[in-house]
Amino acid sequence: MEESMEEEEGGSYEAMMDDQNHNNWEAAVDGFRQPPPPPPPPSMPAAAREPPGGQLLAVPAVPVDRKGPKEGLPMGPPPPPEANGVIMMLKSCDAAAAVAKAAPAPTASSTININTSTSKFLMNVITIEDYKSTYWPKLDGAIDQLLTQSPGDYIPISYEQIYSCVYKCVCQQHSEQMYSDLIKKITNHLERVSKELQGSPPDLYIERFNIALGQYMGALQSIVPLFIYMNKFYIETKLNRDLKDDLIKLFTEHVAEKHIYSLMPLLLEAQSTPFQVTPSTMANIVKGLYTLRPEWVQMAPTLFSKFIPNILPPAVESELSEYAAQDQKLQRELIQNGFTRGDQSRKRAGDELAYNSSSACASSRGYR
Repeated sequence: MEESMEEEEGGSYEAMMDDQNHNNWEAAVDGFRQPPPPPPPPSMPAAAREPPGGQLLAVPAVPVDRKGPKEGLPMGPPPPPEANGVIMMLKSCDAAAAVAKAAPAPTASSTININTSTSKFLMNVITIEDYKSTYWPKLDGAIDQLLTQSPGDYIPISYEQIYSCVYKCVCQQHSEQMYSDLIKKITNHLERVSKELQGSPPDLYIERFNIALGQYMGALQSIVPLFIYMNKFYIETKLNRDLKDDLIKLFTEHVAEKHIYSLMPLLLEAQSTPFQVTPSTMANIVKGLYTLRPEWVQMAPTLFSKFIPNILPPAVESELSEYAAQDQKLQRELIQNGFTRGDQSRKRAGDELAYNSSSACASSRGYR
């Protein structure tokens, strides 16, 4: 009897819960079937209209019971979904898309202006005025010091700053102007050197020419590396030349060619008089002239052959007697200038003592 009553009570409770769930489901479906609310009238002022996407915020607040189960109040079921939530969200998306379409597209001019301003911001543009007023004066001063330094002198310049100036000017398309300024600068310097050599007396002419040649060649060892970026990306690429060759050619044209016919007779005269000019000075000048222009060997082949190999044709057996006569002549000239050979008839003192001691030891061993 009790069991049947419990079963009837359990069945009635389950039926009641099913009816309640069915009623909730039908109410939710009827809410979705209702037509959407009409749009706001056009006469409504713009300030009263909701912005696109504002419908998503117009959700009625549902009171939430935050009392826990400890107080005896069970948590209620979640509120039913809003009837027109999906439709209103779709309408807000359509409105936002319409606003985006109505916005004007960016023009090409505005894009170009943005890119130009960005490039100017990323890298400072060096104008031709900046080059003439800021960058070339630094290079001009450094070149002056390099051209006038003496061998072994310390120059208080920053090679890193000079190289950086050259690099920036090449990147900003000032290579042609910088190359022209460099050639003009060195040309003016060489013209001053040539005028100074013309006023030199004959006894100092060879020595001063040697100083000018050595000073210029030493300066090239620093100038060429400083302008290596310009040489690589402008001179070699566009002019098909090399910076070092161009600078050597400048010395040949403005100094050596103007003085070769005055210098060569003095060199031949100095060669005939031993040690009138130091061998190192003579070697530097002869090798330097050969580097500047190898054709000058024909002016004095014998002189060049003493310092540069393979200038004269190879020796032949029929001319050995002539070579011997030349050596004997040189020895006589050295003797006449005070160089003696010494007494060659006797052995050196050390060798004689060693010979006597060894012979004495041998005789003593034989006596025993």
